Parts: sequence; C-alpha cells; structure tokens
Amino acid sequence: MQHTERMATIDVASLSFEERLRLLDELWESLSLTPEAIPLTEAQRGELDRRLNELECEGPVGIRWAEVLRRIRGGSN
Repeated sequence: MQHTERMATIDVASLSFEERLRLLDELWESLSLTPEAIPLTEAQRGELDRRLNELECEGPVGIRWAEVLRRIRGGSN
C-alpha cells in the first residue's frame, strides 16, 4: 500500500532539546503499537530465540526490584 498523503516537514534542528526528546518519544511510542511491523535481522531473531530458550530452561535470573531498592537505600545484604 502506497502512502500518498504528504507528511509535515519539521526542522528538527530548530527544536529545543526537550522538544526533540518528546518527538523521539512520540515516534518510538507510535512504532511500538505495531511491533510486528519492525523487521528483525536473522541475528536478532536468533538472539531473541536463545534468550527465550534460556528463560524457559533456567527461569528468571536476577533479583527482585524490591531487593534492588532496599540495597540502594542502604539496607543490609
């Protein structure tokens, strides 16, 4: 399907740092609505498969978020 509607042109260089970050965030969010539309390379697909297999075999690895916060705030080990 060919898109015939013209997109507005934005002079990105004229935007403030905060405006560029906001634009980047909006673009990223719009892409995340259809993750299946973002193509993966064979290497990326292989790495994702490897990680999923590892998770299925070993279960989650790491520490819970509450434990991370406790350690950051100076709680005992």
